[in-house]
Amino acid sequence: MPKIFNTLDKIRPAYDVTYKFVMFLCKILLIADILIASYAVLGRFCQQWAREYAFLGFLSAIKDPAWTEQVVLTCMSYLAVLSAALAIRTGAHIRMTAFDTYLPKTAVKILDVTADIAVMVLGVIMLVEGWNYTITLGSKGFYESIPWLSRFWMYFPVPLAGAAMIVFELEAFYNHVKSFYIKEEEVQA
Repeated sequence: MPKIFNTLDKIRPAYDVTYKFVMFLCKILLIADILIASYAVLGRFCQQWAREYAFLGFLSAIKDPAWTEQVVLTCMSYLAVLSAALAIRTGAHIRMTAFDTYLPKTAVKILDVTADIAVMVLGVIMLVEGWNYTITLGSKGFYESIPWLSRFWMYFPVPLAGAAMIVFELEAFYNHVKSFYIKEEEVQA
C-alpha cells in the first residue's frame, strides 16, 4: 500500500499552490477591506469637521462614498469563508480534543476520518447550493449603491469557499487515511 502513497504524495505541490493562492487572495481582500473602511471613516470625519468648523471647509472634498459599506461587507464575507477553508489545511479549526488522550489512537484516527467526511459533505453542499443561490438570486439583483455591479459577487464567496474546502479536505482525508498505513516513526523520519 505505501507505493500508492508515494504516487499520491506527488500531488502535494498542487495543494501548496492552491493554499498559497487562497492565502494571497485573503491578504489582498484584507488590505482592500482596511483601505476602503479607513477611507470611509476619514470621509465621514472630514464631512463632519467641514460642517462644524468653517475654516476646515476644504475637507468637504473628501467624502464617504455610498458604496464603501457594501464593498467592505462583501470583502469580509470572502475573508470569513476563505479563511475557514485555509484553516482546514492547517488544522486550525476549533475541535473537540478533550478525550483524544483517553481514547485509543485508532479510535481517534477513525473519528478524524469521520470528521473529514462530514466537512467534505459540507463543502459539497456549500459548492452546489451556494452556486444555485449565486446564479439565481445573485444574477437577478444589483448592489443598491453600485447599480452596475451584480449581486452575483455577494453570493459567490460561498461556492468558492466550498470548492476550496473540498480541495483542502481531500488532502486532510488523504493524510488521515495514510496514517493508518504509515507508522508515526516513518512519518517523523
